[in-house]
Order: sequence, then C-alpha cells, then structure tokens
Amino acid sequence: MDPRAILVVNAGSTNLKLQVVGAGEHQPRQLPAPWPRGRELSAILRQLGPVDAVAHRVVHGGRRHAGPVRISPAVVRELGRLADLAPLHQPPALATIRAARMALPEVPQVACFDTAFHHSLPPAALTYPVPTRWRSRWGVRRYGFHGLAHRYLAGRAADILGRPLPDLRLVTCQLGGGASLAAVLGGVSVDTTMGFTPLEGLMMATRSGSVDPGLLTWLGRRHGLRAAELERVLERESGLLALAGTSDMRRVVERAGAGDPRAGLALDVYLHRLVQGVAAMTAALGGLDALVFGGGVGQNSARVREGAVERLRFLGLRLDRARNEEGTGDRRIEPAGQPLAVLVVATREDLEMARETRELLGWGDPGGGFL
Repeated sequence: MDPRAILVVNAGSTNLKLQVVGAGEHQPRQLPAPWPRGRELSAILRQLGPVDAVAHRVVHGGRRHAGPVRISPAVVRELGRLADLAPLHQPPALATIRAARMALPEVPQVACFDTAFHHSLPPAALTYPVPTRWRSRWGVRRYGFHGLAHRYLAGRAADILGRPLPDLRLVTCQLGGGASLAAVLGGVSVDTTMGFTPLEGLMMATRSGSVDPGLLTWLGRRHGLRAAELERVLERESGLLALAGTSDMRRVVERAGAGDPRAGLALDVYLHRLVQGVAAMTAALGGLDALVFGGGVGQNSARVREGAVERLRFLGLRLDRARNEEGTGDRRIEPAGQPLAVLVVATREDLEMARETRELLGWGDPGGGFL
C-alpha cells in the first residue's frame, strides 16, 4: 500500500463525506447538511491529520474536463461558472474546495469530476435535437453524472465476476438520493440517464427526474411560475417526497408494505421508471451480462432490487430471494447457474477518487489497486 494519504472530500446534496485513503485505516466522517463552511470547516479538515493530497468530488466539469485536474484559482473560477447547471452540488463543492485550500495550502488538491466518465458518450447519445446555436454557443448536450460511482461499480463488478472489464456489457445503477443508470460497454460509458443537468432521468428522493418540457412552458405561460420556482420545486420538492411525503426510501417501502396508497404509488412510479431505464440502457449495449445495484437504495433496499428484477424477467434476469434479502457485502444475488448476473456493490467513490488523484500526481498504482 502506498503510504501517502489522500483526503477525499465528497460534498453531496444531503451530506459531506470526509475519508482519508491510504496510510492505514481511517473511519469516514459524515457531516449532515447544512455543514460548517469557511474557517470552521477548515479547522475540521486540519483535524483529520497530515495528508499528502486532497481529492474533491465535483459534479460538473463542463465540456473541457474529461479527467481529473489539479485545482488552481483559474479552475475554481471556471467551475463557479457551471454552478447553475448543478445547483444542489456545485456550490457546496466549491465551498469545501475553498475551505480545504485555506486549511492545507501547501497540499496538492485535485478535482475529480462526475461528468468525466461520460465524455465517451457517442454523438447519438449526447446530442439533443435542438438548434445548432444552442449546442455550439451554450454547450447544450447530455453530460451525464455520477461518473465516479459508475466507473467504480463497473470495475468492481468485473472483479466479482472474475472477467476482464473490456469483455463486459454492464448496466450500473447508482441509486441514492440522486439516481442514475449507465450503460458501460467494455469499461466505457455509452449511455446514461442524466443529461444536461442532474435533474434528467430517473425519479429521485426530491428530484422529479424527466418531465415533459411542454409542462414547464405551460406552467410558466398559464400559471406564471418563474424559472427559479420551477427549479426549486423540481429539485427539492418532487420525487419520492412529492408522492409519498418522505424522501426516505426505507420509509416508503415500509409504508407501502403496510398498505399506504401514497407510498405504494411512489414505489410503483420509482420502479416503473427504473425498469424503463434499465431496458433502455440494455438496448444501448446490444445485450447484457450483468445488472449492478449500488448507492444507498441499490445497496440496502432488497424490495427495490426484487421489484426491478421481477419486472425485467423478459431480459432473462432472475433473483435468488435468499441471497437478495439475507446477504451482506458485495455479492451476486442471481440463482446459481443463471447466465445473467445481478450484483450488489457498495459504491466507493472515495477509492475511485483516490485512484484518479494518484494517477494525476504520478504516484502510480498503490499496490494491488483499489478495485
């Protein structure tokens, strides 16, 4: 193991995760939103001990960044201009970058982008059918997100299956507060459900996912809803929260099982859209070798996994109920001998970010790799 320690800073939409990777085992620390900012956060970061680098998760890297980049004042300014494209994530990430640079000014700091993995999307998958001036002047295209998670899930799936990643067709499901799918062909992203912003695609905890764009123009024209209000409602007041009255999938499943009609509808809509997405990703791959569940919901909700796989039986997917409900850790949950694999994997964005940081800084393989 490389003795150099990397502080991984992951500013999500609901919490701030801090993890030191390398130089021994360190317990991760989570700070719920709203977490401290500025000097108070800088003091917390300094308490985590001496580190050799800091890796920051940044949701949006725009058209320019197809891989990690060393942070400079110019990079910070550039990322700030993308804040309106990821309003739940980009501002808190920039706040933590500033705090970390204040706390550890001599330590190299690296931005690892959620959009980078999806720079490989083919033109047919990334292009919106909108005027050329929108695409060329304003960069309107599908970017995709959760790339750090999807890259890790794909690599870990190959490890579990004992097969080379270049040989595999995988649909990776990063299901948490935010949720997205990726079609990973030979280790490369060829399609995904999120688009220009992290709002497109699946139904999420508080985000609507895809809605008819005509609905938004109608709401503005007929009811006077302005862009800021539409953004707030679709980002923070929709999804599970809107349908079930809670954004916690555990409570949704419990209440649906007890016969609560609101929770039952929320779960049905969630599964309906999830299944649609998996089928679409499978079509983009031209077939499927494994379905991989990750993220807080994907890893912990046996009910969501069962509901999705049962609806995907037409693809040849099957589930071993005991493995699904009783197992722990990274594992296969399809019946023995089943040709299509179904996997549960704990998403480790921290390990993926540490790997990218080591590569960027020229530190090489840490001895066996993180995957």
